[in-house]
Amino acid sequence: MSKSAAALEELLEIQRRLLAPGGCPWDREQTHESLVRYLIEETYEVIEAIDQGDMHKLREELGDLLLQVVFHAALAEERGDFDFAGLTQSVSEKMICRHPHVFGDMQLKTSEDVLDNWETFKRREGKKYLLDGIPNALPALMRAEKIQEKLSRVGYDWPDISGARDKLQEELKELDEAADQDAVREEIGDVLFAIVNIARFRKVEVEQALQATNDKVIRRFNYVEEAVKRKGQRLEQLTLEEMDAIWDEAKGQGL
Repeated sequence: MSKSAAALEELLEIQRRLLAPGGCPWDREQTHESLVRYLIEETYEVIEAIDQGDMHKLREELGDLLLQVVFHAALAEERGDFDFAGLTQSVSEKMICRHPHVFGDMQLKTSEDVLDNWETFKRREGKKYLLDGIPNALPALMRAEKIQEKLSRVGYDWPDISGARDKLQEELKELDEAADQDAVREEIGDVLFAIVNIARFRKVEVEQALQATNDKVIRRFNYVEEAVKRKGQRLEQLTLEEMDAIWDEAKGQGL
């Protein structure tokens, strides 16, 4: 047994022990549903470590994410639904099947060729519609991006970014003309979808772009708060123009 296989088996045995009679009361109370929040949290912590370029943190967070996979597998094993061996065997078979250019004789030269054939493999596995398989639980911007990428692969796309820009202007006009709250909500969604399209043409992952802007706003407003405190004032005492001037200071310092 390899070192990696032995380490994984040890982790599985630890989780089985925690779930066994006499194990951890908290672990024994968990279900697939109750663990969803932890799976999401650990996934985002992995993403944060990648964004920070912190390999020590990435190692730790990937371990925490792996634990969530092991936890779900151990719960399923306890109920007789499936076990970890079956899980890993299934995904191994899927990867071999979907990479005939590596494990077989098919010739695929580019990433585009691989992605095109990936959809063909999914259809063979029972996917009825092109947009099947995009998780509803994805963040909305990321889900929109995936929808647009799949539509583009079958030619349902603007020839260039100018069409996407025109569509954004059209949607903004419809937003301005929206007569009630339901219409406003719908048009806001259409505007966001159009912005995702522009980001896709510019090769920008829109979820990451928005998160970067969120981080920037936090940094700059933290600067505003600190500046106000140094003056012995409170935010509520300043006008918008005064706060905006301090914001510009933060911007000028590269924050």
